[in-house]
Amino acid sequence: MEHLRSGDAEIFYEVRGDGPPVVLLHPFPCDHEFWNPVTAALESRYRLILPDLRGHGDSEVGEGPALMQKHASDVARVLDAVGIGKTAFVGCSIGGYILFEFWRRFRVRMTSLVLCNTRPQADAAEARANRLKAAATVLEQGTEPFIESMIPKLMGRTTVATRPDLVDGARAMMRKMSAEDISLVQRGMAERPDSMADLKTINVPTLIVIGEEDAFSTVADGELMRQNIAGSQLMVFPKAGHYAPWEQPDAVGTVLRQFLDEVTSK
Repeated sequence: MEHLRSGDAEIFYEVRGDGPPVVLLHPFPCDHEFWNPVTAALESRYRLILPDLRGHGDSEVGEGPALMQKHASDVARVLDAVGIGKTAFVGCSIGGYILFEFWRRFRVRMTSLVLCNTRPQADAAEARANRLKAAATVLEQGTEPFIESMIPKLMGRTTVATRPDLVDGARAMMRKMSAEDISLVQRGMAERPDSMADLKTINVPTLIVIGEEDAFSTVADGELMRQNIAGSQLMVFPKAGHYAPWEQPDAVGTVLRQFLDEVTSK
């Protein structure tokens, strides 16, 4: 793992493979290893940049809420460190929220987008209140109750019922986060801006990936993005929840490879 200083946090990242660059941003509350099951389909052709987002994995959370603006600046600094001007981006869940912010601030650096299991809307009042309550509760009760409560929400019912290995792997990544990390990342997501108005400004090739069993970012959310991002494609994966690339890596990896091959050959 390489690392750099970004504002008030040390950010760690890994670089794999060689070729056109692709940045992959993992979901909360995992780390860059989330992408391990799909990288086999990509690293023979692409140079993959895999950060641990602020507060996740080995990366520090810094002071105060982990706002999307901080995350976007972290990603820009990683690009600078590895000498990349423009690149393709893939973001899952919070990774997608960060890409909306990155688009607002650094769109000249984006050649294509894959939005996995994410949604453009800000939290509604009830969702925001629940997120802030969870941010407070994890500091009181520790990380284990939070992690166990999130497992059935983050992975589809099929995965939870039939793939204990995937559940255990996700749980191991989640356990790397401290209670403070989880709390400040949750608070940062609660404060994220609404990105609906930005969708119609996105003018790079865009693929939208949704798990059919995803309760957080639904098929309807995917369709909403497809309708508002000109020329975008929507792919829905059966038997997958909010962690579709982790749950169905062969299917998602094949689609990612096809999309990247198509957009990088132009």
